[in-house]
Amino acid sequence: MSRLFETTEINGMKLSNRFVRAATHEGMAEEDGTATPKLTQTMVDLAKGGVGFIITSHMYVSPEGKAGPFQLGIYSDDLVDGLKSMCDAVHNAGGKIVAQLSHAGNSAVETAGHAPYAVSVFKENPESPRHELTKEDIKKLVQAFGDAAGRAKEARFDGVEIHSAHGYLLNQFLSPLHNLRKDEYGGSIENRARVHMEVYNAIREAVGRKYPVLIKINNEDYLENGLSLEDSVMASKMLADAGLDAIELSGGTPDSGKLGPARVGINKEEKEAYFREAAAVFKKEIDLPLILVGGMRSFSVAEQIIDSGIADYISMCRPLVREPGLIKRWQSGDTSPSTCKSDNLCFGPAMSGKGIYCVTEEKEGEK
Repeated sequence: MSRLFETTEINGMKLSNRFVRAATHEGMAEEDGTATPKLTQTMVDLAKGGVGFIITSHMYVSPEGKAGPFQLGIYSDDLVDGLKSMCDAVHNAGGKIVAQLSHAGNSAVETAGHAPYAVSVFKENPESPRHELTKEDIKKLVQAFGDAAGRAKEARFDGVEIHSAHGYLLNQFLSPLHNLRKDEYGGSIENRARVHMEVYNAIREAVGRKYPVLIKINNEDYLENGLSLEDSVMASKMLADAGLDAIELSGGTPDSGKLGPARVGINKEEKEAYFREAAAVFKKEIDLPLILVGGMRSFSVAEQIIDSGIADYISMCRPLVREPGLIKRWQSGDTSPSTCKSDNLCFGPAMSGKGIYCVTEEKEGEK
């Protein structure tokens, strides 16, 4: 049997295989972030499709941290019942689901009475002002992550994942490009990762030791003066020493051009797993389960990543938009690659309120 279908566990979360559905903005929540029946059905389809566990789309932990329209929220106790219904449906379908906790920071949409939060304001735009975080703001933000984790546990999620990738707030703290602070949250990597340690500790306080806590982190930002691989490893080591349970490794931001997190034109095996070299460095330096995302399309590549010890889990987003049952198909013996074209057209409907779906597949069906 392929090692991809081994049973494993992450801090007590028992998993039927090594495949993960990476966090994917579905654009299916209500305007206030409430989970909807449509979103729940999407999660159920993924669970039935055979992934070891699902990571939700980025859920904003406080109102000013919202990244875009129809985004799932976890900032209020009022949202727990909807999330509980979603988790129960996933569990009834035999799946596991982890809540990704996020704050968009400088990349947030402007909401009533809130300018987007910046780690440090380095190029103020009068038409789109930013609010530089005070120490009091940081304390409230840390608490917001802790409270959100408590809600996730109450809603019966199987674990939580801290989002520190793709140019959002926690990634901005790690990046020397965005973090020009002169206080204890700026300067050295130990200082730039300080808020991560505080967020992690607040989450642990809320959920206890026997609950999976993961992080999604950029291996680097692929930007001049952005987060480097060396600093990312250092920050991850600090969290590992504190008791973190697993790392999901990604990279790039919306400003990274062709080196962003969701790269286009993945049509050959050699273009897949584009963060594998960084993963090998992480695996050598940090003794934690490593989840690798980034252009996975082929069963053979996934198997090679696991068998060579580069990573412990394979995380995918776009192939599972097109084919939620991909893992079940692979397990049944049909190991032909995902039919995902890596054109990113699926993100359009997610941002427009229609909800994410494979636009290319629809067009092919119309021919």
